[in-house]
Amino acid sequence: MSEIQVFEALTTDTLPVRLGTLPTLQDRIGADSTHWKVREVGDGNLNLVFIVEGDNGTAIVKQALPYVRLVGDSWPLPLKRSFFEYNALIRQEARHPGSTPQILHFDADQALIVMEFLSPHIILRRALIEGQQLPKIANDLGLFLARTLFRGSDLSMTARARKDDLALFADNAEVCDITEALVFSEPYFDAPRNRHTSPQLDGIVAQLRADRDLKVEAQRLKHLFAANAETMLHGDLHSGSVMVTPDETRVIDPEFAFYGPMAFDVGMLLANFWMAYFSQSGHEETGSRDSMRAYLLGVITDTWSVFRTEFSRLWRTERTGMLYQAALYEDQGDVLGAEQALDHVLHQIWVDMLGFAGVEMHRRILGLAHNADFETIADPDLRARCETKALKLGRHLAVNRRQIYSMDEVNSLAELIEKEIVS
Repeated sequence: MSEIQVFEALTTDTLPVRLGTLPTLQDRIGADSTHWKVREVGDGNLNLVFIVEGDNGTAIVKQALPYVRLVGDSWPLPLKRSFFEYNALIRQEARHPGSTPQILHFDADQALIVMEFLSPHIILRRALIEGQQLPKIANDLGLFLARTLFRGSDLSMTARARKDDLALFADNAEVCDITEALVFSEPYFDAPRNRHTSPQLDGIVAQLRADRDLKVEAQRLKHLFAANAETMLHGDLHSGSVMVTPDETRVIDPEFAFYGPMAFDVGMLLANFWMAYFSQSGHEETGSRDSMRAYLLGVITDTWSVFRTEFSRLWRTERTGMLYQAALYEDQGDVLGAEQALDHVLHQIWVDMLGFAGVEMHRRILGLAHNADFETIADPDLRARCETKALKLGRHLAVNRRQIYSMDEVNSLAELIEKEIVS
């Protein structure tokens, strides 16, 4: 049994010394680690991230820290979250090949993952802020959602394998606690970690925190998140967790992976597209973003459509788990019964997805962790106008999700809110 090594955070100086003898890194980066060039590029909330370049190529080294980087050591976190990220990545790759970076090395004791350097990929959020209209993201992300969510559930897996995975990811409790607090609870009261554009948003923030219907629905969604262990989720699927080129889409950073409701990943992702939509008027320094707004609404519609279509295909061809068994339907000649069950499942995902999207928009504006779509708008008055529109749509989705029946309905409302035709 190998000796457990005491954790030590990497630096740009120590990384080549500590990792330079690993054969996989020598092959990928270069045999002589003294020639490696190391840059620390982590701008997230939790981890160290290094780009390592050498004579042969480049790799990414990601290391967890024993605390939330955004806050500091006053908010400790277990290093084992890198273990869950590694296990999520290899499962996502198995369930949807080509969708994640290649893993080159994993060290549980040092909480680090070495992976493929994606180039010329950029973060999707940055691309959307810049006004890039990427042609493949709706199809790629719709397929990723359908395949990873379906194939990680009791619709596909054996009961034993699914329960083993559930037990494994249940230990990611401290990271789940972040989501449970920051997404579903803290935005709706004056929590110490909150911040918002003030004083411009003070009025609507007070309204939302006094909104009984909204707070009840947010807690119902939190209850669903905590209690409904349907499938392995990415857990933090936003536009900052996707790297893109015009031809390729890769999903990164699943350290929040856990077993939860299928609709959560879908809602989180689509919420970020709606926020990107409302942020466009804050990025019009070089001209109108009307075509970008239309593009984003199209991405939302198409992502959901691809998800539904692929989920339905998998239902008809890969439904080998214990739920809705073919023995009850197709094997008895009752194909219509299987289709009726599929309609019920998809409808529930739709309703729950809208709710999760609503609270995600709220927490990104009112809570601790904001997003660059709004934060890069320098004028606070303009930023607040963009954020107010997203807050309004978020409230409608969370509270009225059971009475919303189509994506066209949601996007039409978003357009009216953007044009300030409805309050």
